[in-house]
Amino acid sequence: MQSLEKNETAGDLRPLCVDLDGTLIKSDTLADLFFALLRTHPLQAWKAFFWFLKGKAVLKSRISSLVSLDAAHLPYNRPLLGFLAQEHSRGRRLLLATGADGRVAEQIAAHLGMFDGILASDGQTNVTGNHKLAGLRARFAESGFDYIGNARADLPLLQHAVEPMLANPRAALLAQARSKNIPITRTFMDRAPRRTAFVRAVRPYQWAKNVLVFVPLLLAHTLRLPLILNTLLAFACFSLCASASYIINDMLDMESDRRHPTKRLRPFAAGDLQASTGTAISALFLVLAFAAAGLWLPVAFSGWLAIYLVTTLAYSLALKKKALVDVIVLSGLYTLRLLAGGAAAQTTVSAWLAAFSAFFFFSLAMVKRFSELENLRTQGRVAAPGRGYRVSDASQLRSFGTASAFAAVVVFALYINGGKAIALYRHPERMWLIVPLLLFWISRIWLLAARQEMNEDPVIFAVTDRTSLLIGLAVALIAVFAAF
Repeated sequence: MQSLEKNETAGDLRPLCVDLDGTLIKSDTLADLFFALLRTHPLQAWKAFFWFLKGKAVLKSRISSLVSLDAAHLPYNRPLLGFLAQEHSRGRRLLLATGADGRVAEQIAAHLGMFDGILASDGQTNVTGNHKLAGLRARFAESGFDYIGNARADLPLLQHAVEPMLANPRAALLAQARSKNIPITRTFMDRAPRRTAFVRAVRPYQWAKNVLVFVPLLLAHTLRLPLILNTLLAFACFSLCASASYIINDMLDMESDRRHPTKRLRPFAAGDLQASTGTAISALFLVLAFAAAGLWLPVAFSGWLAIYLVTTLAYSLALKKKALVDVIVLSGLYTLRLLAGGAAAQTTVSAWLAAFSAFFFFSLAMVKRFSELENLRTQGRVAAPGRGYRVSDASQLRSFGTASAFAAVVVFALYINGGKAIALYRHPERMWLIVPLLLFWISRIWLLAARQEMNEDPVIFAVTDRTSLLIGLAVALIAVFAAF
């Protein structure tokens, strides 16, 4: 067991020993380190299974030797941190007693500057439960100690502590503490309600993008009940799969999100949800999505859903760091929803729709990146962290995006005079009324982005913005007017 002692502070106050994972910080450092390893060294991450077979202490040591955490931006339990600062100022001895690897404990203790020592895993002994208790009893046999923990592994320490305390305790620990009559004296709570954190992690508002699966069915003018039900199920499968990918992305980005002014509030970065919970939710959602698709939808839809999942994972791990590649992938994911919707409704996606969507969604992906760079410009920054762009690229991205947007309108104009439109619409010439609406909407989107008033995904904006909804309604009415 590894320890680091400082000069002991004068005073006869009983030593206060504090657990780290789930207690002093709201997350689990081992999970944080593993996802940081998966994001930065994916080829090394697969070795974690073999390290685990040698013991958790070995696993923790190997991972912490490859990646580290930014101690300044960890999700600390703020009420507990305030209490520890108060006790430290009184001259009380504080010990960081954790099952985390010694490297992690030393880094956090050095950052906080209030601990008189650490007791941590050293690559051979996993300092949790009875191992931790033995270390504390050997050190404080005469004076005894107070202890703050959060999980079932802390139960023997709480039983032997003179003054046991809890921080964000798990339900199982609370039940056992009550059954064993452990006199808990303080509880330090700092965590958002689980239901709120779950909803924020799943991001149901992002499901609005998946309405694109209905487009092929609507444009084919084949609104039969079985096909409508198939498309509704396809929407549900895509939504579950998308939420799973958002959760995986957030867990991979925990370390970088904590340095971001707003993303640090995401449930996993903030420690409001544990990575183990996120892993379980994403696995459940994926099983449900692919099981439902496999049982009730055409095989082709399952294929598109699998391509979507693999592409989003590749995007999260590497592709989002590549300039221009990232926007091509994002626009491709929109088009992929159309192809999946066509497969679910057993409707062929026309070359016209594919061409229009390629240009149109490329433009929307460019809007998103352009808006991010403009926001960085106002902050006085020169580059987008974790991306392949510099702020000076903004004007060029605007050129790419606007050119692609108007190319989409040209494709639509050509479609109106084509044989496909003549076959589907009795009065295809009336479709020309849609062209100025498209020009207005696209120009407005880019104008808002230039004014820094476009701070979200353009597709999400389109389904929540009143002007956009009115334009969409007008387009739908014109299409009906052209069809009949």
